[in-house]
Amino acid sequence: MAEKVKSGFALKKIAERVAGEVVGDEKIRITGINALADASEGEISFFTGPRYKDQLTRTRASALLVSRRLERFSGSQVIVSNPALAYARVAELFAPLPARFPGISDRAFVHANALVGSHVSVYPSAYVGDGAEIGDEVILYPGVFVGDRVGKDVIIHAGCVIGADGFGFVRDGTANVKIPQLGIVQIDDRVEIGANSCIDRAALGKTWIKAGVKTDNLVQIAHNVVIGEDTVIVAQTAIGGSARVGKQAVIGGQVAVGDHVDISDRVMIGSQSGVPKSIPEGQVVSGTPAMPHRLWLKTSSLIPKLPDLVGRLRDLEKRLADLEKLFNKR
Repeated sequence: MAEKVKSGFALKKIAERVAGEVVGDEKIRITGINALADASEGEISFFTGPRYKDQLTRTRASALLVSRRLERFSGSQVIVSNPALAYARVAELFAPLPARFPGISDRAFVHANALVGSHVSVYPSAYVGDGAEIGDEVILYPGVFVGDRVGKDVIIHAGCVIGADGFGFVRDGTANVKIPQLGIVQIDDRVEIGANSCIDRAALGKTWIKAGVKTDNLVQIAHNVVIGEDTVIVAQTAIGGSARVGKQAVIGGQVAVGDHVDISDRVMIGSQSGVPKSIPEGQVVSGTPAMPHRLWLKTSSLIPKLPDLVGRLRDLEKRLADLEKLFNKR
């Protein structure tokens, strides 16, 4: 993440960062980024759709990131193929660096057999276990427990538990007998784990969070789960044991994925969906049980009408029964 420069950046430099073309004054200094409605002189904003068109004439932004030249905006413009993506790249220039503890706190526990990379920040009350591997530039916030392996450029937010026992039991009559969880958790590079999330270690082998995965707060990932590269998982989602999620998938909030389910690459799952079966590559699904998203939209729109439809059906059945009685009397 680039360090913020108080004097700002020339618009030309910003355009180069996002492979954009400047229309207007490329020498103006940009000192911050803000929403259209809140931007002031010296700040850059972005325009992503017609719902914000009324703000174009009122905004005080000095420049905009746009997909095409806008006649309604009189300031400078940077034309890019994807304004939302360009916004993310530009925001990096002005975002404050994440808070870092200077080195490893003497109130953190780092096992003597742990391998710790360079420029690591470990806050008080963090725990790094026996044999854990912590890559370069990792930040461990208070309350984080690291079981086995963490890659480079990883952020694990406060309250996470990485490497706790997986939830495995076998019935012996009426008793539940615990299955020892002998595996590990492996977290690859560029992963971010949201606050108060839990990732269980494997029963055997490893629970594996691959490179570039981003999870929101309060996410539960069970034992032996594999999450593919650059997948995004939103808050309060739970993924059952031995499930596999492909790369570049997007899983909405409060989704429940069953155990041993295979979610293929680039699948999108709508919020509050229940996923009991595997989903083929590239599918967009919603609902419980999960079904194609468009079908779920049609189905969900019928649910409020069901009481009325049932009442009408019962009325028709009664009228049909009355007609049958009348017919039988003849």
